Amino acid sequence: MNQESIRLNKYISASGFCSRREADRLIEAGSVTIVKSGEGQAVPARIGEQVCPGDRVFVNGHEVAAEKQEKLYYMLNKPRGIICTGDRHIKDNVIDFAGLTQYISYAGRLDRDSTGLVLLTNDGELNDRIMRASNYHEKEYIVKVDKVLTPEFIIAMQNGMEIVLDDDRHLTNEIDRKGRRKGTVVKTRPCRVRRLNKNEFSIILTQGYNRQIRRMCLSRGYSVLEIKRVRIMNLLLGDLREGALRPLSGEEITELRRLAMRPGNDRRPGAYKGRRGHAQ
Repeated sequence: MNQESIRLNKYISASGFCSRREADRLIEAGSVTIVKSGEGQAVPARIGEQVCPGDRVFVNGHEVAAEKQEKLYYMLNKPRGIICTGDRHIKDNVIDFAGLTQYISYAGRLDRDSTGLVLLTNDGELNDRIMRASNYHEKEYIVKVDKVLTPEFIIAMQNGMEIVLDDDRHLTNEIDRKGRRKGTVVKTRPCRVRRLNKNEFSIILTQGYNRQIRRMCLSRGYSVLEIKRVRIMNLLLGDLREGALRPLSGEEITELRRLAMRPGNDRRPGAYKGRRGHAQ
């Protein structure tokens, strides 16, 4: 690290411990302490605090140091039933399933019932850039539904639609007729949708609301039977068998970083043109 100060959440992220967003949550929860240079006592950290040369940072009592861990990059074909969480206390968490002993996070979670490509990395800076919705990075899915697809359904999905987010983070203070708190209403971004057969389609998203595809389909009267993610930016799932893990190649990492460091580089859905097999 150079001789300048660095924002605390960025320092923790650079250590590979977690993303900046997760670092902020840990700070707010009181899990992060700092021993200032020349002082011997650890004090609770604050959101936005700067880490100066000589300072020591601890998360849950364990010291973290920026830029000292080897950066790891893996692709996993997640099967149904595995949970995208870094909490090792939760059964069937993705980290234990992958057989990794180091702390590692994921870029773009898949819900328990969805399958396909998950990027596992301890490169917190890269993870943050991929996850930031304002950067418009693409993720592509193959979706199977319970009814025949209509042109009206495809057009509605492409144009964006209003969905209700009713997970804990998005509940409002409004109460519905059943006495429950209402969820937040959001409109999805326009996206690229292509019909594959009578009840299967591909969709390219540049955002990632909780269970977004399932909510979009439900708003048009369709139930999702299967979701499989086949691409994250330049990374293709390809023929990686379900449940298998492989390290990214140097070429894949270089291209992934190049794309990630160009925020909002092309906001047209389906703009990435790569090797054969990418969405066209």
